[in-house]
Amino acid sequence: MQIFKKDIVETFQKLNEIFSKFSENELNLVPFQGSWTPGQVVQHIILACSGFPELFAGKTEKTTRKPDEKIKDIESLFLNFSIKMDAPVFLIPEKKEYSKSTLNTKLQKIESELLDCAEKYDLTLICLDFQVPGFDTFTIYEWIDFALVHTQRHTHQLKNIFQYMNKL
Repeated sequence: MQIFKKDIVETFQKLNEIFSKFSENELNLVPFQGSWTPGQVVQHIILACSGFPELFAGKTEKTTRKPDEKIKDIESLFLNFSIKMDAPVFLIPEKKEYSKSTLNTKLQKIESELLDCAEKYDLTLICLDFQVPGFDTFTIYEWIDFALVHTQRHTHQLKNIFQYMNKL
């Protein structure tokens, strides 16, 4: 359990490290054609990682499989940086001016919620109210891992955007 909490803290620490490097102005610049702004990338993370306490408090059932069975599949897909993915419509961030402090506050809330959920819930339960397109239902353990791996993917994207913007 402690290792999992450490993973949550480290994932958000790495995200915050790269996010803090963007100026308020850079936050809303499109770095290159076809890219989201850094603000949109962070908003996408927020959209994808919000609502976990509600999901975990919803309909669940005991699992008949290993509670971490799908983690290898989640990680091999989302940590494969050579493939480009299209976000589902409901996770596409709005094209608007984002505020760094507002995004930071939302990220802190998500990190806090994930830490709380990792302690509060039976991580072996399967959540029945929602599933990632292309996957079957996840256990709470797998959902938290998904949030971390997805955040790691976009932390990598932010690093690339930052490097690109600072070469110009």
